[in-house]
This record gives sequence, C-alpha cells and structure tokens, in this order.
Amino acid sequence: MKRDASMKTYYFYQKCDTRRLMAWTSKKLIKILETFFYFNIWITLLRIQTTCGLSQIGLRADPSFASRSETLKFVDGETITLPCKVLNVDNFIVAWKRGIAILSAGTVKVTPDPRVNLLVQNGEFSLQIENAGPQDAGDYICQIATLEPLEITHTVEILVPPRIHHISSGSHLQIKKGSAVKIECAASGNPTPNITWSRKNNVLPSGDEVLRSSILSITDMDRHKGGVYVCKAENGVGLPASSQVVLHVLYPPEIVLEAPVVYSGEGEEAMLVCLVHGDNLQVIWFKDTMQIDTTERHIMENRGTRHTLIIRKVHPQDFGNYSCVAENTLGKSRKTLQLTGRPGAVVFRSPTVSQFKDKYNISWTVDSYAPVEEYKLFFRRLPDTQTDLDNRIEQSFEHHHQYTGVYHTSLHRGYNAHWPRNEWRDVVLPAVPLSHLYTQSMNYVIRGLDPDQHYEARVQARNKHGWSNISDSFTFSTSSNGSEMRGLSVTFYSAATLPTYYSTLTLFSFFYYLLNFHNENFVSFFY
Repeated sequence: MKRDASMKTYYFYQKCDTRRLMAWTSKKLIKILETFFYFNIWITLLRIQTTCGLSQIGLRADPSFASRSETLKFVDGETITLPCKVLNVDNFIVAWKRGIAILSAGTVKVTPDPRVNLLVQNGEFSLQIENAGPQDAGDYICQIATLEPLEITHTVEILVPPRIHHISSGSHLQIKKGSAVKIECAASGNPTPNITWSRKNNVLPSGDEVLRSSILSITDMDRHKGGVYVCKAENGVGLPASSQVVLHVLYPPEIVLEAPVVYSGEGEEAMLVCLVHGDNLQVIWFKDTMQIDTTERHIMENRGTRHTLIIRKVHPQDFGNYSCVAENTLGKSRKTLQLTGRPGAVVFRSPTVSQFKDKYNISWTVDSYAPVEEYKLFFRRLPDTQTDLDNRIEQSFEHHHQYTGVYHTSLHRGYNAHWPRNEWRDVVLPAVPLSHLYTQSMNYVIRGLDPDQHYEARVQARNKHGWSNISDSFTFSTSSNGSEMRGLSVTFYSAATLPTYYSTLTLFSFFYYLLNFHNENFVSFFY
C-alpha cells in the first residue's frame, strides 16, 4: 500500500509539470508572434521612412505618369485603347477604375467583361476595350496606389453614326387634294444629327431644294406636290442615313391639252391628245355633243396619262370641236379642242433691220395642208413712247381689224396722208402662184416708210377652210440712211367705198386684181 501511495504522488507531480510547461510554451509563442508582427510593422515603416529619406536627398524619384489625361473620341464599333505609361512605380500597384468598379490591379484583369484587355509592357499599362459602344462612354481612371494615390483620367466619347428610327406618317401616305400634311422625321446619333428634307427628282413645293428641319409641312395639297420625299440625317460620322416617304395625292381628274388646236387636211391623219391625270379614270371622247365610238377611222389609244383620238383619212365633216371627258370617284372634268383645216400661225423670217431708210422687205412662212390663197399684212409705225404703245396697240388694232370689206393697194408718191402716222395700214396679198407644199412662204416690200423708225407687223393667211389666227407682232426698223425711193403705201377700202387716190399699176397687176375682185363692189384703178 505504501508503494502505491508513492506512485500516485509521483504521477500527480509529473502531471502538474506538464501543464506548467504547456502554459509556459504558449506564452512564449504569443510573445514571439507579437514580436514578429511589430517587427514587420517596424520594417514597413522603416522602408517608408527610407524611401522618403532617399527621395528627400535625391537618391530615388517618386512614381509618376508619362501619360496625361485626355478626351478621346471613338466611332461606335471601334477598339478603344487608353494609354497609361508610369515611371518609378517599383512595387507600387497600378490600377484601372471606372467609377467604383475596379477593372485591373497591377498585371491582373479584374473585370469579367471579355471585351476588356490589359496591355502591360515597359511601364505601359494600357486598357483596351474591343467593339466599343455608347455604353462604354465615360471617365476611366488610371491610378498609382501610393499613400496619396496618383491619378490620370481619360474621358471617352463614342461617336455614333446617324440612324432614322421614326417617321410619323410611315413610308406611304395618301392624302386628298386641298388637304394639309405634316411629317416628322426623328433620328439619333452622336453628335446629334442634322435633319433635312428634300424631294426626289424635284424641288420642294416652296421652291427650295432642301428644308433644314425635322418637320415637313405642306398645305393645300395637289397632284403637283405629290411624289417621293426624302428625310436625311447626317452628323459627320459614317454615312448619312435616309428614309423615303411617298405622298400620293387623291384628286378629281385633271386634263391638260397637248394642243388646243390641231391642224390637219383632207385625207390626212389627225391626232387629238388629252393628258389626263388621276386614279381609276374613265375617258370618253365627244364630237360636239355626240359620243365617239371606235370605228375603222376613229381609234382611241391610252398610254399612261396620254389619251389620244386618232382620225384617219380626215373628211371635211370631221373638222370642228371635240372634247375629252374624264371621270373617277372624286369628280369629273372636260376639255375642248378643235380640229381645223385652216392655216397655222405665221412665222416671220426677215431680218429686223432694213437696209433702206424708206422701205422694208418683209417675209414669212406658214404651215397649211391646203394651198394658201391670200394673206393680210397689217403694219404701222410704233408710237414714240412705250406708254403710248401699251395704251393703243390693242385698241388700235382691234378697231381697225373689225372691218370686213375689200382691201386694196394704192400706188402713189409720197406719204399717204389718209393714214394717221401711228395707225394700222393693211394690204391683201394674193398667193401667186398657189403652193401645194405644207410649208408655204411669202415676201413683200413695204414702201413709203420713214427713216430710222420702228414698225410692227402682223399677218393672217387664208386657205379654203378660212383665215388663220392673227400672228404675233413682229418688230422691224428702217435705217437712218439709204435709198431715197418712196412708193407703195396701203389704203383700206370697205365694200361701199371707192378709192380716192391715184395709183400706177402694171398691166399684169391690173388684170389680176380685176379678176380677183370681180365679185366684190366696183373698184376703179386710175393711171
């Protein structure tokens, strides 16, 4: 028993020593760790102090940037490269940030965006973004992680080509005649695009080629204002964007005559043409009040807006008034035209200045299917002032032209005092010999004119179907010097009057006029 007690005492003391040993060992370890921790802090502070000290005495340079802050512009879809070249960073960390997001730290890319890459080489920490878009615009910061961080900031602007994303009316718009239309074109892009309107193959209704506005307004629509309008947006980035709008005007038929008077001859072919504008048209032809049906001699053709009535082998009874009548759901329209065998308009061919001071050789041509039988020549000296001319030209000519009696020439010497100086004089000229050509010509020497004066003339031509319309005025002048020859002047005689002036005619002229006027009232010729 005594031995057992001794062994228990031994084991008790041994167990106590082990506990004391373990406690002592733990305290030593904690003290070692504390010493190591403070040692590291001391070492770090020492490095900082050493760095600062070395810097102060010029043995080591501070970290810095070789790059500077910039504003960089890139086109949508391009690859962005942001430069960040640093100097003397040693163990300092260079990081890229955008807002609060860390994009990279040192040589490690932090952002999960696969388009972002970090290019590190020879102190260059460039940030690259592929396929850049508007969402990538903003500020990017390159930072050196010193005690007081150093930073440069790049501002990125993404340039976006223009894009038209809305036109208020759509691509096709139908509008009734007389209505108003307003079309708005909306576009986006960076910079903000400039928007213009134009009209394809035509000017705008205002007469301008381009309207610099996003809104196109047209009032009082008609068929002339319809067509294709083009909205164009451009901002200097990429190609301009454009979009078209078709304006289709709904209106009653509108008729334009190709020629209100159609000239033809017996046995010839005549073509009467109406240009009819409108949708869903029905066009009918009339002779006076009788509707014309298609026959062997009457053929109706339609090519686009051109509606043609063809009359083959014209008969005398075919001459007269015709009309084309067009109708659609919006209304009805009628235009009248004339088929005639009379001569066409006279065209003057002579020069405007005479070689002589007292006479002028006037010449002209006229188109006529039938031979021209005679001409009426009207002429007079122009008033001295334009005001007198404007006030008297039509009144004088209409007053003189109302007579329907016989015209005759009177030959004498000197100026014909029967005619006031600025009043119309006239002469009837037979077409001798008769011409069967389509284009027929005539000339005549007007005598007894004043030197260095301006005159005007008009002419009518007659064939078996009647007189042509009076021609436009033709102006000519005499020279200030030249021949002293004076002679033929013209006197008007009605059917009830006799000539009061003596004249000198050749024997041929005497017999010609005697035969030509044998059915008129008696006219005497004196020698």
